[in-house]
Amino acid sequence: MIKTNDITKTDQLLEDIADYVLNTDITSEEAFETARYVLLDTLGCGILALQYPECTKLLGPVVPGTVVQNGTRVPGTSYVLDPVKGAFNIGCMIRWLDYNDTWLAAEWGHPSDNLGGILAVADYVSRVNVSEGRSPLKVRDVLEMMIQAHEIQGVLALENSLNRVGLDHVLYVKVATTAVVTKALGGSRQEIINALSNAWIDNSSLRTYRHAPNTGSRKSWAAGDATSRAVHLALTALKGEMGYPTALSAPGWGFQDVLFKGKELTLGRPLGSYVMENVLFKVSFPAEFHAQTAAECAVALHDEVIERLEDIEKIQIVTHESAIRIIDKEGPLNNPADRDHCIQYITAVGLLFGDVTADHYEDEAAKDPRIDALRDKMYTVEKEQYTIDYLDSDKRSIANAVQVFYKDGTTSELVECEYPLGHRFRRDEAFPLIVKKFKENMATQFATKQLTQIEQVCLDKELVESMNVNEFVDLFTL
Repeated sequence: MIKTNDITKTDQLLEDIADYVLNTDITSEEAFETARYVLLDTLGCGILALQYPECTKLLGPVVPGTVVQNGTRVPGTSYVLDPVKGAFNIGCMIRWLDYNDTWLAAEWGHPSDNLGGILAVADYVSRVNVSEGRSPLKVRDVLEMMIQAHEIQGVLALENSLNRVGLDHVLYVKVATTAVVTKALGGSRQEIINALSNAWIDNSSLRTYRHAPNTGSRKSWAAGDATSRAVHLALTALKGEMGYPTALSAPGWGFQDVLFKGKELTLGRPLGSYVMENVLFKVSFPAEFHAQTAAECAVALHDEVIERLEDIEKIQIVTHESAIRIIDKEGPLNNPADRDHCIQYITAVGLLFGDVTADHYEDEAAKDPRIDALRDKMYTVEKEQYTIDYLDSDKRSIANAVQVFYKDGTTSELVECEYPLGHRFRRDEAFPLIVKKFKENMATQFATKQLTQIEQVCLDKELVESMNVNEFVDLFTL
């Protein structure tokens, strides 16, 4: 173990990320167009989550009644918070229903989780700027920050699996948000590196709250926690707090040796706009993404199966390795967070109801004895080609197939779905439905007049991109 106190270098990964956010111009109009839909979809997911008291109880200031001058507004509420707490609030809302976008690679995650910190900081910076006679940020700036955060989180995920060492993917949210919001707050290259080093030193939460026997609601606020911590670290760096140049590589004490089994963290490809261009939308079902195509298959079989429930002998789910490792569950499911991460539960709901909604995970819906009766008849099988195509950077399929076997020896069709509705290969089909989802989600919270104004702005590409961030956020406040 090196004992010298001489610091002769900075970890290349820290420098690469800092240089990317400072020096890379995003020129892909496909990325900006996709980012606009991600923004609308993510805000809609957050607004829908306000229907659930288990989410809203976590929102608001630390001390009730606190209002911060020029503070962050929280969409769908009247809260005006400091940007750290604002990031937690927005991030918690976004992730609560497991309905925002997804990235699947060696590590998986939800890059739009970064919007919690991005929107909180962009709103705060804009309001401070206006109060001081300077120009606010534009929504186009938010879209660029989203593209960069998606890229950092997603490219880190390509080859660096946190789940394989028991750590949660929200560490990559913390790292990505830290980079882009430090820049947005006016940070220099060195301040970005300092903040990033502290984000890695923070480490990550354990994944145990995502898996049996501990699956629980922390998985719904973990990203909010990560993105708010990123804002805190960014603000701390701007006060002149030091960084740690070899936070990743320091022998014996760095992240790689302590928590990554000595492996070097790498960027799987040059940082650009690849992740935003290929990100996956959850269009139809609020379910863990490895089960999205299983839900599509189940819904397709609903009309046949619902008339023959008593005739079913067994149900086969053909899937890929990651789904088996993450969401293949038997036995009791203890809460909504447990249920929406169970491929058997999701498939059973699709077969029974011809749809999968957030309410299907709640305790009342889970009392239906037919759900567990169907689960008991299910088994999963890995298809090697599905696993290969899942990891193929040109395909990134998330394939599942479902087939029902009846007691009389007959079977249903084997219904296969390789690419879910939100996949890049199905963008033209998905975008109109994303708009429909956005409108429906907004209608759960806003009266007609405000809803009309939101739609007029948000569905006009030129108008929304050129809008001041503070005025954009005001559209969604009460």
